[in-house]
Amino acid sequence: MSTDVVLVDDPAPHIRRITLNRPEKRNALNHALRGGIIRALQEADADPEIRVMIVRGAGKCFSAGYDLGGGNEGQEPPWYTPGGDGYWPRHVTQGWMSIWELAKPVIAQVHGYCLAGGSELATCCDLVYMADDAQMGYPAVRFGVPDNHFHPWFLGMRKAMEMLLTGDSISGVEAARRGWANASFPAEELEERVLEIASRIASVPPDLVQLNKRAVHRQMEIMGLHTGIRLGSELCALGTHQKSMHEFLKKIQERGLTGALQERDTPFGDYRTREK
Repeated sequence: MSTDVVLVDDPAPHIRRITLNRPEKRNALNHALRGGIIRALQEADADPEIRVMIVRGAGKCFSAGYDLGGGNEGQEPPWYTPGGDGYWPRHVTQGWMSIWELAKPVIAQVHGYCLAGGSELATCCDLVYMADDAQMGYPAVRFGVPDNHFHPWFLGMRKAMEMLLTGDSISGVEAARRGWANASFPAEELEERVLEIASRIASVPPDLVQLNKRAVHRQMEIMGLHTGIRLGSELCALGTHQKSMHEFLKKIQERGLTGALQERDTPFGDYRTREK
C-alpha cells in the first residue's frame, strides 16, 4: 500500500502507521500526498484487523504546509469539490475533516515543523502528540487568510488572536498546555510513547472505541466547530483577492518561493530565517 509519497506499515498489532514521505520538501502537501494520506486512512479504516491509525512525517518535520512551489503540476486534485470562489479552502477542509468521519481513531505524531496545512491535518486527527521542541504555527497569515480556522476552538480566543495576527508558532510543550495537543514528549521518546498510547486504544473493544470517537465529534458539531470552520472558508476566499496576497505571489515569480518566504519571515526571525 506504500507509494512514493506515503509509506504504510504496521508497527504493532492492530496499528496502521502512515508516514508522509516528501522529506526533501519538508513533507509539503501536494495533491499526491494529500490524496495518499486520505486513501491510506480509508483503507485502514476498512481493514478489520486495524483498530487505530498514526500519521507522522518522514525526515525533520511533520509537515511545513501546502506545496506552494509548483509541486501540483500535472496532478489532479485528489477528490471532487464543487468549484467557484473559495474552492481551495473548501477542498482542503473537506478532505481533512473527513478524518472525523472515519470509524477508527487517528493519532497525529508531530515533530519539527507543523505549519499551515500541516497544522490543519494534525488538528483534524482525533489525538495529537508532539515532540517538546516541535513548532505548530500558521505563518501563511503573513500573506493571506487560513483555510481552516481551528485556533479559537483549541487554543483559546486570546492566543488564537495572537497567532493569527503574527503568524508566530508555539512549541509542543505550549501546544499541550493550551489543549491543542494531548501531550508532548522529548523528541527521542515521541515514537515509543505514541505507540504505547495507540496500543492502549487498540486494547479496548473496537466497536466501543468507534462509538466513543463519534460521541466526542457529535458534541463538537453541536458546539458549532464544524460550522465555524466551514464559514471560515469564505474569509479565506476573500483573502485571495487582497492586494497583499497578489504582491506576495508576484514576489514568488520574481524571487522564487524560498526568496519570497525568507523576505516574509526575516522581520520575525523564524521559520526559514532560523533553520533548525
